[in-house]
Amino acid sequence: MNTLRFFALKESLSRKPVFIEESERRSALYGKHVFGKNAMRQVLSVDAFEAVQDAVNTGSKIDRLMADSIAAGMKQWAISLGATHYTHWFQPLTGATAEKHDAFFESLPDGSAIEKFEGAKLVQQEPDASSFPHGGIRNTFEARGYTAWDPTSAAFILDTTLCIPTVFVSYTGEALDNKTPLLRALNAIDTSATEVAKYFNKGVTKVTATLGWEQEYFLIDSALAASRPDIMQTGRALLGHAPAKGQQLDDHYFGSIPSRALNFMKDLEQQCMLLGIPVKTRHNEVAPNQFELAPIFEEANLAVDHNSLIMDLMARVAERHKLKVLFHEKPFEGINGSGKHNNWSLATDTGVNLLSPGSTPMKNLQFLTFFINTIKAVQDYEELLRASVASASNDHRLGANEAPPAIMSVFIGKQLTKVLDELEKVSDGKLSPQEKTDLKLNVVGKIPEILLDNTDRNRTSPFAFTGNKFEFRAVGSTANCAKPMVVLNTIVAKQLKDFKIEVDSLIDKKGMKKDDAIFNILREYIKASKKIRFEGDGYSPEWESEAKKRKLSNNRTTPEALDIQLSKITTSLFEEMEVMNAVELKARHEIELEEYVKRVQIESRVLGDMARNHIIPTAIRYQNLLIENVKGLKEIFEADYKIIAIEQIKIIEQISTYIKQINEGITAMIEIRKKANQLGMKERASMYKDSVIPFFKEIRYASDKLELLVEDKLWPLAKNRELLNLR
Repeated sequence: MNTLRFFALKESLSRKPVFIEESERRSALYGKHVFGKNAMRQVLSVDAFEAVQDAVNTGSKIDRLMADSIAAGMKQWAISLGATHYTHWFQPLTGATAEKHDAFFESLPDGSAIEKFEGAKLVQQEPDASSFPHGGIRNTFEARGYTAWDPTSAAFILDTTLCIPTVFVSYTGEALDNKTPLLRALNAIDTSATEVAKYFNKGVTKVTATLGWEQEYFLIDSALAASRPDIMQTGRALLGHAPAKGQQLDDHYFGSIPSRALNFMKDLEQQCMLLGIPVKTRHNEVAPNQFELAPIFEEANLAVDHNSLIMDLMARVAERHKLKVLFHEKPFEGINGSGKHNNWSLATDTGVNLLSPGSTPMKNLQFLTFFINTIKAVQDYEELLRASVASASNDHRLGANEAPPAIMSVFIGKQLTKVLDELEKVSDGKLSPQEKTDLKLNVVGKIPEILLDNTDRNRTSPFAFTGNKFEFRAVGSTANCAKPMVVLNTIVAKQLKDFKIEVDSLIDKKGMKKDDAIFNILREYIKASKKIRFEGDGYSPEWESEAKKRKLSNNRTTPEALDIQLSKITTSLFEEMEVMNAVELKARHEIELEEYVKRVQIESRVLGDMARNHIIPTAIRYQNLLIENVKGLKEIFEADYKIIAIEQIKIIEQISTYIKQINEGITAMIEIRKKANQLGMKERASMYKDSVIPFFKEIRYASDKLELLVEDKLWPLAKNRELLNLR
């Protein structure tokens, strides 16, 4: 009997749900550990409070004296809640978060000590951060990376550490993180969208991009996870036969939440409330042991910070419940993987959602303007949008029989399609009074009624309109939301900027009225963006063929998808919108290619190790038992033993065949890796994609066949049926 696996099974079966006391209301807990407005008012002077608010609302700088005052108040508040250390909390290009803790403690010459935190430490630090990915932006022996306070995202206390959200940039100012380009993109969308929104309400002075993410994840017992080297090192099961009962009965989806999972969720939600993360929804997902949580939407920068924080928080909370969280997009073969749907919209400082219809034709014209411009932006930059969600792990979803496909398309529903068809018929030039009346009353004016009963949903669409927002469904569950949000906000900002220029040109040069000019430009955009709209099944062979005719990209893998990052179109876009320069774009391309190679390389090495050190020895051990059995039968039955032992002999032969397949596959895979590692990064990534990854399936197939043949008590790895049965 394999000791580790059965010890893990015994441990998992003996677990009891961890009791979580819910003594306080969620509303009472909310934001207690966040240095938000309420906390600031208690410890900051009026001038210091207003300085922070001005920095948040207008981007004004905080001078040194005011920074000292803010830091003193922040320290006082943090210490009152048990904090002993502070850190600049940032998001390097690893996709995770980073932190270096320093104590408030400082000794004095007379031998005494005080708690100290100055404005200089709040505003900027120079961490020893030379080992973070930088894509050639700086020399690896130079630790000249700077973190700078982002006052738009409130500081918070995690355990006993005051965490200060910051950007991370090089000495020469290039972004080394995910937050810096996001802040630039949000500034770009604010500028462009505000100018367009003024067509409809001159009182609009600011437009904010909002984001509501949906985080899917798996929970498995920590002891069972520890018995699987692949899960511990790669986040997914590289081997393992599919259980007889997976998700085919649809009995897990929205079902009763298992007790251990529910208590984990209660614990997590309490921590989220303290940290001001407005989580609202929890439920079982489709696959066994798969779950989802979702918050109320927030300003995009804050939402991205909260998602990065919650992924870290989930791992911490899971430890208390003897669970392990899997964020991998496809941790188990044969059942659904996980995504992170990004629900995106635009809101004005006057309280209007620009992607929500209103009560008047003018408000609906505003809705159509932002709705159609977003579709046009996706049409023009669909490859860039695909690249924003590219990763080795997300390749298992996009274009691999998992929703959504790698072909970017926009789903808007049959009713809104009819609306756009009507708008496409708008006459060229000035509208007649009759046309204007018919259009506003019969088409534009009826949009709220249409959406009220419009329940069209398309779960295979990567980018779908869902009533008052667009849902970018192609984002992977492991992703940092900043990457897709940078691209989406930048391309829409560019599109709105171009729209404003075109409309103003018709007004100024052709003397058109504003409504006529808007309708004329929107009509052309509807025609130009028709090919990106698709209402059918994203996995039908007909759509793949049709998408090819429409000349839409179908970049199934990360190396293919990332090529667009180095195009002149991409560089021109990001430089014009002042989001990233050519150096930053090239660095990200290199970093993401290298990460792809490293992740595939790690999986390849783990797979080879497990197959040769766990699977093959176990198969040989069982084969020897069968051989001894056949020898015994031969002694007893002599010449007749072949008839009596025929099935045992067949199994012995099958085991030898599968062992041969595994060992030969591993040897060939290693040789190809060696050759690939001599190439440049682009060629290396392609070789890993085309020549290394195919061996994963071959080796897995043979191993999974052995799992079905070998005696259960000898099998060394926790089986998928055990991993996916949370008790």
